[in-house]
Amino acid sequence: MSKLVNDLMRKGYLKNDLIIDAFSEINRIEFVPKELELEAEDDVALPIGFGQTISQPLVVAFMMELLEPQRGQNILDVGTGSGWTTALLAYIAGKDGKVIGIERIKELKEFGEKNVQKFNFIEKGIVEFYEAEGSKGFPEKAPFDRILVSAVSYEVPQALKDQLKIGGKLVMPIRNSIVYVEKKGETEFYKEEFPGFYFVPLIID
Repeated sequence: MSKLVNDLMRKGYLKNDLIIDAFSEINRIEFVPKELELEAEDDVALPIGFGQTISQPLVVAFMMELLEPQRGQNILDVGTGSGWTTALLAYIAGKDGKVIGIERIKELKEFGEKNVQKFNFIEKGIVEFYEAEGSKGFPEKAPFDRILVSAVSYEVPQALKDQLKIGGKLVMPIRNSIVYVEKKGETEFYKEEFPGFYFVPLIID
């Protein structure tokens, strides 16, 4: 187990066994530009080009623990960037699950796809990547058990709430908070906010 994973466990950010296994097996070094490989084990956000970053591991761990992804689920990953969160989710969803990764920047979508291919998740039919705008979600593959958004917005887009299954969960950054949303009924949602975070913006055309 890497020093990064041990540190996140010691600090109480990684608790769920499935998520700990994913962090242990899906090494962040496979998702950063070559010149930043030495920093891949550091608990910091790193630039991946086009004004985007691979999120700080502590933040990813915190969001994953809130999201509670499970084996066999249909999961939407919005703003795939480097592909790291997509691969973590794919490892957890497993062979009976599906992870739809969407990224609006073509070059980043290709970068993330190439990184995730190293783990054979695309070949196994677990992951599909699409170039699409995050705030609209991906209705063609909805409804989703889980939605993870890695870019900040000012509100939870209605399209994403519509695409959640009843009982489904969504985790995303809103302003400087991480927001947890659970769909209780067609128009009924439970929402909880955790302040004190920073993300790159979710771009809405």
